[in-house]
Amino acid sequence: MSSIKEDLKKLPDKPGVYLMHDEKDTVIYVGKAINLKNRVRQYFQSGRNVTYKIQRMIEHIAYFEYIITDNELEALILECNLIKEYNPKYNTMLKDGKSYPFLKVTVSAEYPRLMIAHQMKQDGAKYYGPYVSAKAIYDTIEVLNKIYRLRSCSRDINKKNVSSSRPCVYYELKQCDAPCSGNISQDEYKQRFNHVMEFLSGNSKPVMLEIKKKMNAAAERLEFEEAAFYRDSLHSLRVISERQKIPSGENGERDIIGVAKEKDEAVAQVFFIRDGKLIGREHYYLTGVSEETNRHILSEFIKQMYAGTPYIPRELLVEESLEDEETILSWLSAKKEQKVYVRVPKKGDKERLLELAGKNARLILEQDAEKLKREEAKTTGAMKEIGEILGIDAMRVESFDISNINGFQTVGSMVVFENGKKRKNDYRKFRINNVTGPDDYAAMEEMLTRRFTHNDRNDSKDIKNAFNIMPDLIMMDGGKGQVNTCKNVLVKLGLNIHVCGLVKNDKHQTRGLYFNNHEISLDTHSEGFRLITRIQDETHRFAIEYHRSLRSKGQVHSILDDIDGIGPKRRKALMKYFVSLEKIQNAEVEELKNVPAMNEQSAKAVYDFFHVTEEDDIPDSKA
Repeated sequence: MSSIKEDLKKLPDKPGVYLMHDEKDTVIYVGKAINLKNRVRQYFQSGRNVTYKIQRMIEHIAYFEYIITDNELEALILECNLIKEYNPKYNTMLKDGKSYPFLKVTVSAEYPRLMIAHQMKQDGAKYYGPYVSAKAIYDTIEVLNKIYRLRSCSRDINKKNVSSSRPCVYYELKQCDAPCSGNISQDEYKQRFNHVMEFLSGNSKPVMLEIKKKMNAAAERLEFEEAAFYRDSLHSLRVISERQKIPSGENGERDIIGVAKEKDEAVAQVFFIRDGKLIGREHYYLTGVSEETNRHILSEFIKQMYAGTPYIPRELLVEESLEDEETILSWLSAKKEQKVYVRVPKKGDKERLLELAGKNARLILEQDAEKLKREEAKTTGAMKEIGEILGIDAMRVESFDISNINGFQTVGSMVVFENGKKRKNDYRKFRINNVTGPDDYAAMEEMLTRRFTHNDRNDSKDIKNAFNIMPDLIMMDGGKGQVNTCKNVLVKLGLNIHVCGLVKNDKHQTRGLYFNNHEISLDTHSEGFRLITRIQDETHRFAIEYHRSLRSKGQVHSILDDIDGIGPKRRKALMKYFVSLEKIQNAEVEELKNVPAMNEQSAKAVYDFFHVTEEDDIPDSKA
């Protein structure tokens, strides 16, 4: 604290941004100030009345740093960038990183086309939007391309490089007139494209009339399939063009922003108005708002929302005035290169739309609260239920499984569930190295020993950190035998961890848990039972997928690989010739010699391998 006191004396009387760090050098808060000296000192004044959230932050401050700016506007821009970079714990944070697409028209090209773009550029193209839904843009492009047979390819086409080569499949489907092959003149193509530009500019009547005319003409020719296409296209374009009008009847571009808050979360609902039409709406989540006012939440949302989007509307309708409103407006106006207004409507249609946005935000929060309750019941609640059944505290569960083919290339899997949720970063795969043949108990013993002695050579370099977290409960897929195998390993290693096994019925379905030498019945309709099933299924899936991935790489061991002189080529030839391992086992030397790539020496080696003594076990009949 003594170093902080010294640093406070050095603060300048200038605008800028300050960053609070904790003991681990993590940035935990970013703020801006008109006067850094006055603002930062306030955090450390004794007796100052601050919220619990700020008090908690102050307790974790190890040191601070600051960046001087020329004015408050520069400080605001820098603050937005630093919040996005560091994601500080104690700032109000916009959780969504959404960006909205545009419909781009390459008007400067000799044969223009329609395409989707995620940002506006100074490239000579014309942009429409942004649109909330990318699907709306794709639908628009698809319908207009089909109606006017416009090109959709990205080839660089001009008069000089028009080719006489065969056009692509879109020409065969009558969805493009192939300007790349010279099938349509530039003038005729641009004449068609002008109709598209009219439609995009809001004059949809000529386009609709032309489509209707084509539809009727096709029907008169009894070409009903073509007429149906025009009919469906007409409907699609009506949907695209006939957006919901705002009640006031005014033209303009504005975003209407409503905010609702519950505990530490808030939702901002935005209605997007473009050319007097409601083109869509979207909601955003904010965290770290437990002790913040709606005014502060609204201000932070606007700064973070419009820092990340290239499009700024002319007007923002909000429920109350913003913090630092003048600075925010200067920043937005500079980004748009046109004056931006923030208004707080008190009556009329605008006020009703704003109220509607607020109600939508509140509804989303309430729906999410119910969704969170259901999710909690399926995860944390289910885990607590299992713990209560066993009489233990069990938040972290590890489950193990063995997978092999006839005892060869045995692999093991470990999956982890914490608070009822998958912890995929903690999953581990094991190749069993010291067990020969189909001995699941021995394979399980090797895997568990390696897991609890941090000895998995196939793991990533962060294995020690992940494996140092001990589970509250180990869940074995088998019953008493596997449980005892696991307990023996834990005893040898001096570990005291609860172990349970799954008890199966005659149909190999789980009916209960084996724990402390007793079978415990389960309610098969409970969330706890459903979680056990999910853990079991996930453990099997992970083991089987690992085994399958090895097989796909040709790495799975066959019993034939244990025979001297039999490599991949001969193994493949033997399996192709005999189809099954059982037939190879029963074959005589002469028959084995007839296999392509085999000779007398290799044939005898195969025969001897399976016929050394009559008492030898006969392997399963699969390679």
